[in-house]
Amino acid sequence: MKYIYSIIKADYLQRTRSYVFLITMAITIYAAYSFVPPPSAHYTTLNIVGFKGVYNSAWVGHLSAMMTTVMLSLYGFFLVTGGIKKDVDTEVGLIIATTPISNFGYLLSKMLSNFLVLLTIAGTTFVVSLAMFFLRSSGYPFVISNFIVPFLLLALPALLFISAIAVVGEVFLGKRAILQYIGFVFLFGAIMGHTKGETNDTIAVVTDPFGLRTMTMSIQNQVNNEFHTHVDGVSMGFTFHKKDNAFRTFTWNGITWTPVFMFSRLLWIILAFSLVYISSFFFHRFDFKQIAHKKKKATQYADNIPVITPAITAISMAALPAIIKNYSIVPLIKTELMLLIRKGSKWLWLLNAGLCVSMLFAPLNISHTYLLPVLWFLQVTRLSELATKEKTNRLHYFTWSSYKPLQRMLPAQILAGVTLMVTLALPLIIRYLLVLNGFAIVNILLGAVFIVLLAVCMGIVSGGKKLYEIVFFLITYLVTQKLPLVDYLGAIAHNSQILYTVLILNIALCCISFWARNYQARHL
Repeated sequence: MKYIYSIIKADYLQRTRSYVFLITMAITIYAAYSFVPPPSAHYTTLNIVGFKGVYNSAWVGHLSAMMTTVMLSLYGFFLVTGGIKKDVDTEVGLIIATTPISNFGYLLSKMLSNFLVLLTIAGTTFVVSLAMFFLRSSGYPFVISNFIVPFLLLALPALLFISAIAVVGEVFLGKRAILQYIGFVFLFGAIMGHTKGETNDTIAVVTDPFGLRTMTMSIQNQVNNEFHTHVDGVSMGFTFHKKDNAFRTFTWNGITWTPVFMFSRLLWIILAFSLVYISSFFFHRFDFKQIAHKKKKATQYADNIPVITPAITAISMAALPAIIKNYSIVPLIKTELMLLIRKGSKWLWLLNAGLCVSMLFAPLNISHTYLLPVLWFLQVTRLSELATKEKTNRLHYFTWSSYKPLQRMLPAQILAGVTLMVTLALPLIIRYLLVLNGFAIVNILLGAVFIVLLAVCMGIVSGGKKLYEIVFFLITYLVTQKLPLVDYLGAIAHNSQILYTVLILNIALCCISFWARNYQARHL
């Protein structure tokens, strides 16, 4: 037990002391503030067409708990995954492998450390939700149980399940981070699609890890019974509307916690522990025998190569070839581009090629709104290491002290990333050329520059790749949900306002990147 506690403590402290965690915490605080919009706001986070609940304790507490559960489950996976990989990269796993701790004990400690990280963020949103009640509500009594109970029954089982999924993904997919991301996206999409049903029977309640259907059906039934109407459904998420829309208000007193719902919460907790226990039978326990065997064969092959010892003679300076100076960044761009292309599994390029071909035949709006953002997101592991790989591999002492790193190396990395993104978008660009839609082409090009500069800027500032992976996933998800606020590639609305906004963001990101890298190079 002492080994489990030590791993949990060390892993939790290491994660929470990073810049990525602090930035994620700041974003979460702002998101929790926006979960409960002011009455005059032109958006809602729980949409009931023509109706709006009053801001009593039940409404604010349940709404904050549900939004925290869904949003934190969405990006929390990207925040906590990679714990086992870090132990492999730092070779701490070799030390852990020699300890008496079992495979299940080690994976359990990783799951619990993931859970504690997510629980820390959820605790922050809980405190913010209490403040939002006193800020937004007027004339309604404060009932603390309407805040505690929803967070306990909705957020905790879901976050524990996400923590377990992060561990299981690392066990079975190893270092293939992009496959873990794709698998989680499909799993999250399947769960959210399942929660949009119109029934609330026993099976529907038990198979809903977020408890989303239970809450939306409770609100829907009350509105239908109180106003004798038929509301088709209640949707969670940021929904924008006109400010002059008229709403009828109602008082909702929270979810009725049934034995079936309580059983479902217990079932998801048991499932989380069961998944980790089953995966412990397939855990490699940092067994590097195959790697050592390959290295041994390579060493044997090298030993068989005859060594030719040249005769020692005097060195003639005149006989040496002349030094040819080449300060061009073209070789650096080629090198960076090859590193991007060769990153990850070669089989993933089949998926990239399939999406490129699909963009030639799918409708333009489908290709622009869904296929292109997804195709670009599949390159997230390539882009996230664009400006961090030197520091990760401890080569920054050489690269940052090379000849004009700001004028040669950093621009080469940016140009290589933009070249890759534009190349992947060529099928869609060609189709817009055929219909003479230059405005859409400019939006796509600015979008390609934006995601590359965002990767470079966040990688330089945070010193890692986690922050960019989380932000890029959220942006891609919201673009596919047709949220105009994050439409960085002009897929939803083709207008000049988006174009100018992205252009200004690109200039700002570029300036921050060069300033931060210049500061780092001068303070090695």
